This record gives sequence, structure tokens and C-alpha cells, in this order.
Amino acid sequence: MVSPATASATVATYTTIPISGADVISRSIQNFTASFSRCRPWPEFLSTSDIDLPSSLTAATLRIQKNVKYFFANYAIVVSTCAAVSLIASPVALIVVGFLFALWLVLYFFREDPMVIMGRHVSDWVVIVGLVLGSAAVIWFTGVLTNLLIGISVGLLVMAVHGLLRNPEELFLDENDAVSNALCYYSTFTP
Repeated sequence: MVSPATASATVATYTTIPISGADVISRSIQNFTASFSRCRPWPEFLSTSDIDLPSSLTAATLRIQKNVKYFFANYAIVVSTCAAVSLIASPVALIVVGFLFALWLVLYFFREDPMVIMGRHVSDWVVIVGLVLGSAAVIWFTGVLTNLLIGISVGLLVMAVHGLLRNPEELFLDENDAVSNALCYYSTFTP
């Protein structure tokens, strides 16, 4: 028989019912594909009609912040692509790092539910430590640290230049975008 203290500790520990590892991966993949729906249209992202120089340093930082919020998924794709292109010289490293990247996405970034392996709950810290150690081992044994840093740096530079030059004045014209980005507030209270 389980004591009330143990039962309440168990209830407080789990916010949802633990599911199997295969279900965690399946849901993570669904979340991954759903995140691409947040990607803005590429013609809008690459439009040259809204490019001009900011008037001041403050305007430049605000412009970069707005563009990063609006085009976050596009920028993530650009940075990831630059990192992948930097590894083209070593196809084995590209495949291994791509697999590692997929593991990070599925097991950490897009996972919602607690992971259960062989009937035991696996905490987020164990997942993070495993992924960090795996990442360090892959980067160490493949010797791609310099290439990855160069690729990611180029991607971040492209992101910063685009964010700086793209005038965000015409962004958030859709009411749904404005609400989802907290630019306007609809109150349900009526006096």
C-alpha cells in the first residue's frame, strides 16, 4: 500500500502521464514539422523592397530585434544551412553531425512529454547531459569544431546583416500576427 505522502509526491512529480520513447520521438517529430509552419514565406524574407539603412544605432538594434522575432524560423534555417555547408568537405562528419542535430531537436527542443525508458522516467538533466557528452564526443572525434564555428559565425553574420538592413515597418500587418506577437491586446472584459 502506498502512503499518502508518497502518492502526493508522485502526483506532484508528473504533470502528464509518462509515455514510451517511441511516442516521445513521434510527438517530437510532429512538433518539429509544426515549427516549420512558423517559417515566414521566403519571398517576404528575401524581398529587396524593404531594405534601407537604419537612422541610428538605437534604430538598428530595434530593427534587428524585430526582425529576429518575426523571421526566427527563417534565421534558424539559414544558420543551420551555413553550418551544414561548412561540413561539406567531410561527408562523414556532415552525416554524423546531422544525426546529432536531429537528436537534439527530437530529444530536447521539440519534446513535450517526460521520457520513459524501460519503465523508468528519464529526467531532462539526464537527457541534456547525454546530448552534451555525445556532442562533445562527436565534435572531438570528427575534428569539425573549427568548420562548425566558421559556418555558424557566417550564418549569424548573414542574420545580423539581414536584420539590420531589412526595414520591419510593414511587418505584423495581420491581426493574428500582432496578437501572437503581443503587439496588441484584446480584452474580454466589457464594463
